Amino acid sequence: VQLQASGGGLVQAGGSLRLSCAASGLTSSNCVVGWFRQAPGKERAFVAAISWSGSAITWGGSTTYYADSVKGRFTISRDNTEPTVYLQMNSLNPEDTAVYYCAARRFDYSSSYYYSRSSRYDYWGQGTLVTVSS
Repeated sequence: VQLQASGGGLVQAGGSLRLSCAASGLTSSNCVVGWFRQAPGKERAFVAAISWSGSAITWGGSTTYYADSVKGRFTISRDNTEPTVYLQMNSLNPEDTAVYYCAARRFDYSSSYYYSRSSRYDYWGQGTLVTVSS
């Protein structure tokens, strides 16, 4: 599996960006793809995750999961034909400034906690920088 993240840039507060994670090797895999971010001086933090094959990754049966800090503002989606995972980010604020990384791992079972841990992911793309100005 190889991942390549893109789409970062500079945007004003309240603006939007769409990040892309081009993935090779996922077309026939039962995987989970996650987005994480790392702000200067902070640890890498979970943003969102999606099941590549449609398996539920939460106990509630959802194929997506979001960190509370981005819920309602960010949307993760996938295009299996590309194959690419997107992160649509709306209503951005300066606290969203970070390097964003996409990552992938095999689907094991339904647990949002499990897939929110960066240590659970085996494959990582290079980061893409998102800067939100006030």
